[in-house]
Amino acid sequence: MSHNPIRPWRDIARRRSRRISVGPVPVGGDAPITVQTMTNTVTSDVAATVAQVQAAAEAGADIVRVSVPDEAATRALKEIVAESPVPIVADIHFHYRRAIEAAEAGAACLRINPGNIGKPERVAEVIAAARDHGCSIRIGVNAGSLEKHLLEKYGEPCPEAMVESALDHIRILEEHDFHEYKVSVKASDVFMTVAAYQQLAEATDAPLHLGITEAGSLHAGTVKSAIGLGSLLWAGIGDTIRVSLSADPVEEVRVGYEILKSLGLRHRGVNIIACPSCARQGFDVIATVERLEERLAHIKTPMSLSIIGCVVNGPGEALMTDIGFTGGGAGAGMVYIAGRQDHKLSNEAMIDHIVELVEARAAEIEAEGGKAGRDAR
Repeated sequence: MSHNPIRPWRDIARRRSRRISVGPVPVGGDAPITVQTMTNTVTSDVAATVAQVQAAAEAGADIVRVSVPDEAATRALKEIVAESPVPIVADIHFHYRRAIEAAEAGAACLRINPGNIGKPERVAEVIAAARDHGCSIRIGVNAGSLEKHLLEKYGEPCPEAMVESALDHIRILEEHDFHEYKVSVKASDVFMTVAAYQQLAEATDAPLHLGITEAGSLHAGTVKSAIGLGSLLWAGIGDTIRVSLSADPVEEVRVGYEILKSLGLRHRGVNIIACPSCARQGFDVIATVERLEERLAHIKTPMSLSIIGCVVNGPGEALMTDIGFTGGGAGAGMVYIAGRQDHKLSNEAMIDHIVELVEARAAEIEAEGGKAGRDAR
């Protein structure tokens, strides 16, 4: 049983959206909020791209997007799809033939802007290919690539222009009786992004793909994404997320899950509660947490672990976690199991012992079913 229960003042009332499917993964409605990333390999390098897709999936990615800029990429896509453990989204810009080829290659979703595909008859061909091959479509609006007429109308990128662009694209799909779509309105500016999604959430019931585009480096981009995506998710807006970082795609997945975990919206792996450390610490908290994160990265079962340097907050935090360790004196501390004091442990043996306890508890939870099955993937 979890020792971090959801309480009424934590509940998030999610916006009601339609449910669509990205391959076998549901997006929208009451489906779990999914985590996405995008490969940064050359797509025609099948081995490198598949390896990156598999690494992202192992980190917890529900969906992975790959760029499809040329014919070599669409030729490779069929093999990538065949070897991927998760649905593949094909990222398409300008070339309508690439979209058709990607649908034929087995992409689960096409990321396009109907407005930059070209003539209406070309858009109709892309929509027909998506329908024929069971693809969904993501309408992806970015502040940096808005249509010329909208920039002339509004003078500069702004939330209103982004939402108008999205609604125009929605209209194109619906005129062709195509409803398996989701929408994003991304900017690198947090305020613009949040305002655009707030407006779009009121204007459509389509599932929304959240992201702060070009957020930046691992550190800076994580902060921007946590603020922007976190505020929207807290308001109940968002059905799938991608954290856009200038970093390894695996890091995007990890940050995405941390954002969702902090809001109680998804639970995967070990949630480590740790103090920042001070002169009262009975052991090196920072080094210990770093090693535990590395040693426990393979655990997918939702669990909570508290690592606190002293008895000021240690016992209280341990009351609310599955396993806890609180620093004491003379090179030893106290281990807590399910919120209760259980046994003393030397600092020297702490890491190996805690890893063993977490692995054993994860095995118990898996055997019990239920908790692990709800959201571990």
